[in-house]
Amino acid sequence: MKASPADQKTLLTLQSIDTGVQRTAHRASNLPEVARIAQLQAEIETVRLRRLERVGVRDDAQTELGRIESDVAVVEARLKRDADRLQSSTSVKDVEALQSEITSLQNRQNNLEEIQLNVMERVETADEAVAQVDAERAGLQELLDEVVAKRDAQLVELEAERARLIADRESLAPGIPADLLALYDQRRARGGIGAALFRAGTCGACKMSLTGNDLQAVRAAPSEDVVQCPECAAIVVRTDESGLI
Repeated sequence: MKASPADQKTLLTLQSIDTGVQRTAHRASNLPEVARIAQLQAEIETVRLRRLERVGVRDDAQTELGRIESDVAVVEARLKRDADRLQSSTSVKDVEALQSEITSLQNRQNNLEEIQLNVMERVETADEAVAQVDAERAGLQELLDEVVAKRDAQLVELEAERARLIADRESLAPGIPADLLALYDQRRARGGIGAALFRAGTCGACKMSLTGNDLQAVRAAPSEDVVQCPECAAIVVRTDESGLI
C-alpha cells in the first residue's frame, strides 16, 4: 500500500486522539472513587446486618416487657379485687384467705416489678445500640454520597473530554485515504496501536528495536510505502525524526 508521507504522518495525530479516548475510558473505569464506593457499600451492608441483629434483640426485649406488663396488670387487678372484697367481707375465714392471697399477690407483684425494671433496662440498652448503629450507618451514607458526587463530577469531565476527542477524530478521519484508514483501524483493533513513529531504529508501538535486514527494509522503503513493523504489524510512520537518513 502507498500513501503520501503527509497522510501517513496524519495517522500519528489520529493515534494520539484514539489513545486519548482509550485513556479516558480507562480512567473512568479505574477512578479511585470507584473502589472506595464499593468499599463503603460493603461497610454499609455490614452495618445493615448488624442493625438487624440489634433490632432483633430490642424487639425480643420489648416483647418480653409487654408480657411482664400484662402480668403486672393482671396481678394489680386481682389485688384491687381482693382489697375490695376484703373491705366488704364479714367472714373471718374469708378475711384470712383474702389476706393470704393479697400477701402472695404482693410478693408476685414485687418480683414482676423487679423483672420489669431489668427488662426495661435491657430495652433501653438495646435502643441505644440501635441508635449507635443508625448513627454509624448515617455517617457512612453521608461519606458515600460525597464520594459518589466526586466520582460523578469526574465522570462528567472525562465524558466531556471523550466527546471532544471523538469530535476531533470525526473531523480528522475523513481526510485520510480510505484504504490507509482501514488498515490503521484494523491494526488498532488487534493491538491497540495502529500507527506509531519510527525513531532511532525503534517501533513506537511495540518498542522493539529493528536491526539487520528488518531495519534495512524500513530504511530502503520509498517514503510513499506504508511500512508495518515486522514485530507487531503496526504502521511505522517515518518522519524527519526517524533518523533514517
